[in-house]
Amino acid sequence: MDPYKYRPSSAYNTSFWTTNAGAPVYNNDSSLTVGSRGPILLEDYHLVEKLANFERERIPERVVHARGASAKGFFEVTHDVTHLTCADFLRAPGVQTPVIVRFSTVIHERGSPETIRDPRGFAVKFYTREGNYDIVGNNFPVFFVRDAMKFPDVIHAFKPNPKSNLQEYWRVFDFLSYHPESLNTFMWLFDDLGVPQDYRHIEGSGVQTYTLINKAGKVTYVKFHWRPTCGVKCLTDEEAIRVGGTNHSHATKDLYDSIAAGNYPEWRFYFQTMDPKDEDRYDFDPLDTTKIWPESLFPLQPVGRLVLNKNIDNFFAENEQLAFNPAHVVPGIYYSDDKMLQGRIFAYSDTHRHRLGPNYLQLPVNAPKCAHHNNHHEGFMNIMHRDEEVNYFPSRFDPVRHAEKFPTPRALPIGSRERRVIEKENNFIQPGDIFRSWAADRQERFIRRWAEYLSDPRVTHEIRSIWISYLSQADRNLGQRVASRLNVRPTL
Repeated sequence: MDPYKYRPSSAYNTSFWTTNAGAPVYNNDSSLTVGSRGPILLEDYHLVEKLANFERERIPERVVHARGASAKGFFEVTHDVTHLTCADFLRAPGVQTPVIVRFSTVIHERGSPETIRDPRGFAVKFYTREGNYDIVGNNFPVFFVRDAMKFPDVIHAFKPNPKSNLQEYWRVFDFLSYHPESLNTFMWLFDDLGVPQDYRHIEGSGVQTYTLINKAGKVTYVKFHWRPTCGVKCLTDEEAIRVGGTNHSHATKDLYDSIAAGNYPEWRFYFQTMDPKDEDRYDFDPLDTTKIWPESLFPLQPVGRLVLNKNIDNFFAENEQLAFNPAHVVPGIYYSDDKMLQGRIFAYSDTHRHRLGPNYLQLPVNAPKCAHHNNHHEGFMNIMHRDEEVNYFPSRFDPVRHAEKFPTPRALPIGSRERRVIEKENNFIQPGDIFRSWAADRQERFIRRWAEYLSDPRVTHEIRSIWISYLSQADRNLGQRVASRLNVRPTL
């Protein structure tokens, strides 16, 4: 018997999707949720397997956000928000909390230039008295897809071709042609904002919708935003080539040098809030990560300020081993049923355990600065001194008890087990509004980039036509102008 006859090989692919165990997968697009909107069910084995395999693809570099720079500082509350949340670190104006912040590019490897057109990560870890709280976001307020089931796919599309190891946009356009909701994020990526001047001049967004809970138990939807006090600045395509050709770490250097010189970067922190009972009033789903909440309907509410006034002491210890997790919340802040967020709650801790080990939260940069206690112990990389004899709960020999109960959302999930997209897709109104808000020269640069990327010979006529159709549905003038550059007739 040939022992290699049935070895794993792409040459033996089936014509349909399966799990690693070979079981057929009838839906590789939607997570298994309660009703059409969620929350996601842990019994969705295909989702868990897909995410778990994806998170173990790179060793030891981060799968995404590999290229980054960190700095330390503080967050100070400037406005009373206790009517919205009972979070201790937001308890009163003037309260300060130590933080560490990591900025990053998303797709490219650890040694890649910081001038690449790419979203920028903007992650903040608050070392609060009630444990660590992480806001893990980007400089764009939206994302390409709305379901965690598609996250490995969108990253695979943007990552280099596994055959040639070259990043090629024909792969991106091919995959995302099946996801017209991605056009909203392209409005940011192909805009001037796609290449920030440096990390000090970018905005930040939590992207996901979370919930705030006050002492009375009232729940409010919330989106988080960071706005730099020094303004937003970007590089033109020509400037990016020039800067990247002379210093591939220009943004890291700018951040480090600015803090060393006492020119401390600062951002203002804002909430956008919505009452959950009002969510059906709008033409978009507020839990859809491909949509913004218009500021005309949901104005920014000032909360505090973030100041970075200390460079990290060691790059490996406080940047490479630094681990953020959107699952790390504190009393007064909780998750929503956002399908991307629900998947990230599992994915981030799982990838950290793979990359850094099961005890990654014992590393000084990740460990909480408040007193903490549990029976998680031993395993790889354990650095905690333990001399107790009891490692179970409860015990009459250990006085530890449950914490005081704090309010959490009590909405009752109702619905059948389903894999389906949300009902309010509405993929083109917001991109059109964004395009029409720009000055003529900004529109022209955006159109030029689209024409350049779509002119790739590997972008087929079918894919090119699909994207022109999407652009036309957002704004007829936009679609016609891109089509004319490509000598393609626009169709709706």
